[in-house]
Amino acid sequence: MAIVDIPKEKVRLTDNDEVKAYLSGIGIDYERWENLKQVSADATDQEILDAYSDEIDLLKERGGYVTADVINIVPTTPGLDAMLGKFNKEHRHEEDEVRFIVKGHGLFHITHEGKVVAIEMEAGDLIRVPRGTLHWFNLCGDKTVRAIRLFQDIAGWTPHYTESGIDVNYQPLCFGVSYVPHNV
Repeated sequence: MAIVDIPKEKVRLTDNDEVKAYLSGIGIDYERWENLKQVSADATDQEILDAYSDEIDLLKERGGYVTADVINIVPTTPGLDAMLGKFNKEHRHEEDEVRFIVKGHGLFHITHEGKVVAIEMEAGDLIRVPRGTLHWFNLCGDKTVRAIRLFQDIAGWTPHYTESGIDVNYQPLCFGVSYVPHNV
């Protein structure tokens, strides 16, 4: 389940209904799919797309998406730092950014009305960041995420960077209990 953190307001939302309502209020669509498909950890991208084909078809119909693929990032991904350098700077797109997390987790930052909203996503979370929305993405400490991506343009993901520098003011920290120090 997603966690929303709004640092300027010192607010953290963990209840699914509160997360969905808050994100909807800032124009971000969020869904939690509890019926995760049983796909093996070493499933191919095509096996994942096949397992979620009904859901993908519904999303395509609702949003005018024409293609879907799977991105698989692990700590040993070749060129990982360069890849992350494309995601972790504030940018916008001419199309929606749709991600369904199949494995692992990551952190979307959304810039909305002068504040930054951080959304930690995990397996089972679906997000739609509408075209034109300023945002960036970071991996969590385990540097692992596998996600289905949908596109309205078959050319795929094209960022338009703002060069605002706002992204450097926010640490890419995820909020899960594994990141909370234990008192012994």
